[in-house]
Amino acid sequence: GWAAFHYVGKNDAMVMGDLVLTEEEVAPVMKTLEDGGVEVTALHNHLIGESPRILYIHLGGHGDPVKMARTIKQAVALTKSPIPEGGGAKESEDIGFDVAAVEKILGHPGNVSGGVLHVNVARAEKLTEEGMDTPPSMGMGISINFQPTGNGKAAVAGDFALTGKEVGPVMKVLQDNGVQAVALHSHALNDVPRLFYMHFWANDDAMKLARTLRSALDHTNSKKGQR
Repeated sequence: GWAAFHYVGKNDAMVMGDLVLTEEEVAPVMKTLEDGGVEVTALHNHLIGESPRILYIHLGGHGDPVKMARTIKQAVALTKSPIPEGGGAKESEDIGFDVAAVEKILGHPGNVSGGVLHVNVARAEKLTEEGMDTPPSMGMGISINFQPTGNGKAAVAGDFALTGKEVGPVMKVLQDNGVQAVALHSHALNDVPRLFYMHFWANDDAMKLARTLRSALDHTNSKKGQR
């Protein structure tokens, strides 16, 4: 789970994020957020067949950042989510596949943490929520994660942030190459342009997966990296 706060003015901010919950945690967390003035903007899965069953509440709000932070903390306290202990030393990138080669294929750099390669790609156009600018760090971008599974293979998960006309072409690229689309939904209520998030999953050769995801990226209006 995460929450990002973006400064709007004195004692004024917008917040976006999502909380990762088991099924029995959904109702009390949702009520705590709503009672504290933080909107629930989506409730959905990210994967298929995981155990335990995990659901994601996306949240949004605009107002006093301290009040919203207290509400979110109260909501998280109702879950079994551990409190982060702070960042450690930068990890080695020797995680079982060629990280540099994957980054080159994707055309974007990543970083390794928790034994997973994370690559984030921003969209090229200006994005707003309720008329306010929302930078990529507010979660309105493309997320690609590679977890090594041995012998040069990796499990990939993440989501593509897509306009309506991009959904079909991206889904076709993924499905034609053995990457499963496991969820398709919105994250926000008043975003412009309207974005849909396509979550995906596969476990295969890391280079093959990188090439498939690059082909999918090329069907989006994402910021250009190394070409």
